[in-house]
Amino acid sequence: MTLTGWLQIGAVLAVLLVSAKPLGAYMARVYAGERTLLDPVLRPVERLLYRCAGVQPEHEMDWRTYTVALLSFTLAGMFLLYAMLRLQAALPLNPQRFPSIDPMLAFNTAASYVSATEWQNFGGETAMSYLTQIVGFVPKAFVSGAGMAIMVALFRGIVRVEGRTIGNFWVDLVRGTLYIFLPLAAVLAVFLASQGVVQTFSPYKTATLVEPTSYEQPITDASGKPVLDAQGHQKTTTVKVTEQQMALGPMASVVAIRQFTNGGGFTNVNSAHPFENPTPLSNFFETIAMALIPIASCYMFGRMVGNTRQGWALIVAMTIIFMPLLVTAVGAEQAGNPLLTAAGVDQQATASQPGGNMEGKEVRFGIAASALWGALTTAASNGSANSMYDSYTPAGGFVPLFLMHTGEVVYGGVGSGMYGMLVYVIVAAFVAGLMIGRRPEYLGKKIEAFEMKMATLVVLVMPAVALAATAIAVLTTAGRAGIFNPGPHGFTEILYAFTSMANNNGSAFAGLNGNTPFYNLVGAVVMLAGRFWVAIPALAMAGSFVGKRRWPASAGTLPTDTWLFVLWLVTVIIIVGTLSFLPALALGPLVEHFLMGAGTMFK
Repeated sequence: MTLTGWLQIGAVLAVLLVSAKPLGAYMARVYAGERTLLDPVLRPVERLLYRCAGVQPEHEMDWRTYTVALLSFTLAGMFLLYAMLRLQAALPLNPQRFPSIDPMLAFNTAASYVSATEWQNFGGETAMSYLTQIVGFVPKAFVSGAGMAIMVALFRGIVRVEGRTIGNFWVDLVRGTLYIFLPLAAVLAVFLASQGVVQTFSPYKTATLVEPTSYEQPITDASGKPVLDAQGHQKTTTVKVTEQQMALGPMASVVAIRQFTNGGGFTNVNSAHPFENPTPLSNFFETIAMALIPIASCYMFGRMVGNTRQGWALIVAMTIIFMPLLVTAVGAEQAGNPLLTAAGVDQQATASQPGGNMEGKEVRFGIAASALWGALTTAASNGSANSMYDSYTPAGGFVPLFLMHTGEVVYGGVGSGMYGMLVYVIVAAFVAGLMIGRRPEYLGKKIEAFEMKMATLVVLVMPAVALAATAIAVLTTAGRAGIFNPGPHGFTEILYAFTSMANNNGSAFAGLNGNTPFYNLVGAVVMLAGRFWVAIPALAMAGSFVGKRRWPASAGTLPTDTWLFVLWLVTVIIIVGTLSFLPALALGPLVEHFLMGAGTMFK
């Protein structure tokens, strides 16, 4: 690992930590309805949206009404996106004349985007029109404010005393979209366009290759059967390639909001494509965008509960988990493939070569920036990629998988990671209280049976859904048919896919063919279950907490903003959040690691 690589990583983490306080404070003002610098421009737009939608912003909701609003909004969005995908061929802004999407793939895609997963069983530049990208997909990224709304509702439940309401879903959705996502995405989109990210509605262009190439193509008859020569060998013909079609589109605006939310790519290779991520500088800021709002949400929580130490304690706990995993990913990839080393291949970093495992990675970014992205995209529930995770070493690929197995609470997604982390905090406080004979409470509110039942659902639903789907895929012919790689790596591809879907992440090991009826149907169910079987219990906890009184601190109160509690919280996350997956990990990346030669991985 070079000094330059560590400096890149340090710069990204430094910017994220420095930005947490100002952005978190701004977000707290937004959701509290306080005045911000953007009010003169956005407040009239906000009022207009309420009038058009018939929303009365002063009327707050209890947790049940809040949940109904969330589910209604999601169902309507899913229906509209499904209809757009099925009618794509007849709709405008389709210069490439892409056909309409198959019903099963359309169902999977609609479920993916409304659940904030953005799992893609398609190549965006070869299947989706400009209209689908900017009217179908981009709005779903902006309304990731629904996840932020759930988070804020839980915050209010903890903060308010002996109340009944936790806010207004429509107000939280609108304010998050207008005041947070829209300004941040606009600034990043302009910057990315300045770096060379494409932003156009013109049709794709054809470019003449500087170095033409050729390949042998098998000859078949009209029925598709191979044509044989006199010796019984299949005949081939030489095909010369002199041109390449260049995919274009409004990429800068799509990539910008994607990086702040849920990571779906305009092109199939995502931010590894030079039109989406052309320079080291664009890569730097796209990396920061993934975790900017999640980290700021921690400080926002501290501001809302009136004790910023609570927010910083969460950031410290997340960083304690994240840093060893990041070092593992970078170290494993920089060490390279031990099988190649044994064969005499030089994988050392020198002035003329980057060294290490560069398979599936862009030479523009190298190993450090690629491994950092891979760790952050799963820690922050983003799901975008600037390298191919299927090409990582077993130890390197283990890191993003492990971060998802924690429930993506390490920094976490836009809203979902933060309320998932708070659930772990409540579990940790409850268990610690029982062990030392103190009343289980968090920030002065009792933790009772109902809260623990809801917390159990949040913690266990994701592993149950992901592991059940993985088992079904491994045991059925339809599931095994999608595997391109045999053995433990093929198993890891399936495990990674359903873990990503259940966590609403969207990243993938690319060696699995997901565009089959089996994976489209089962995957859609997993994505919806992973989203709403977690969100609804979180809202129920908010509704329960908001009605409780706050007990004053005493000698028996367990402080939750100390180093001791931070270390206890980290222990609970690792034990509770990952032990469910240990047998599956042993069948996948761990056994593959030892088969490759564990003794040489970090030499």
